[in-house]
Amino acid sequence: MAKGRKTKGDLPAAKYKSVAVSSLHQGRRGKHHDLVQGIVRQLNLLQSGSALEIPLATVGGIGLANLRSAVHRAAAAEGLAIETRANEDNFYVWKALNK
Repeated sequence: MAKGRKTKGDLPAAKYKSVAVSSLHQGRRGKHHDLVQGIVRQLNLLQSGSALEIPLATVGGIGLANLRSAVHRAAAAEGLAIETRANEDNFYVWKALNK
């Protein structure tokens, strides 16, 4: 066979390096990470029977469904059970009561 020719079994040179999966960060850091983490921090300090009122006009254009999902994901990661409500202007979130 001529020099420099590839055979079927030859693999192309690696373009990317490999890393151990165990070394990868397991969390999710979306574009609204700081907002959501701030909400979760305040939830941890919130008195029972109280809710956070988050004006939707102040959340940087994130839609209500995306905000609700992000807050639920972050709270679950912290071991917090939460409940939410919303109206046209505000998003409300509080710690769920143990039944």
